[in-house]
Amino acid sequence: MTEPTETHPDHTAAHARKRGFLARLRGSFLTGLVVISPIGLTLYLMWTVAGWVDGWVLPFVPAEFQPERYIGVNIRGFGVIFFLIFTVIVGWLAKNIIGRSVLRFGESLVDRMPVVRSVYNGLKQIAETVFAQGETKFDRACLVDYPLTGSKALAFVSARAKGEIARSGPANDPLISVFMPTTPNPTTGFLMFVPESQVTYLDMSVEDAAKLIISAGLVYPAEKSQPARLPA
Repeated sequence: MTEPTETHPDHTAAHARKRGFLARLRGSFLTGLVVISPIGLTLYLMWTVAGWVDGWVLPFVPAEFQPERYIGVNIRGFGVIFFLIFTVIVGWLAKNIIGRSVLRFGESLVDRMPVVRSVYNGLKQIAETVFAQGETKFDRACLVDYPLTGSKALAFVSARAKGEIARSGPANDPLISVFMPTTPNPTTGFLMFVPESQVTYLDMSVEDAAKLIISAGLVYPAEKSQPARLPA
């Protein structure tokens, strides 16, 4: 029968130091990934979007205004600049009398085309909702019961229900229209009309709630510090 060999203390300490070094190396690598990944993905998306806009806009730019003609190099991003300038000019024209008249005339022509009219009006409503600067934006973040009573889902308050939908609810508990987006793609979701008594309003901003939804519950907003009470 053989006796168990004893482990030398120096060998055990060296092995522990090696494992500690590898653990620190692994931790530093993961920390580096956390730092680099968002930056790299952001730059990649910006580069990709700029290339897509360039490919769509630059063919419509006259040759004498093409930057490649003067510098000999196709620098990505010039299409974005042209698009921004063009959009600002169109917006400025749409605000004055002549621009509004032209816009109304164009919309009157579109209204005479059955299929085109439906597509245009739908896209116009979506654009006005997404890029709205007034009261049509989402108001607040909230929690509603979904899919079962007691389980909560994060949603956005749109507005109070109006017309026939408002009249269908209880008189003493008005219906609130809320949009419950899906995770991780918040562009799809469910529109629900919920009694206001069943809506739990949150202090977090709409932007923080959107981050929470997109990250599938991994990115929570920072807690707001409570003001200290003065001693009586």
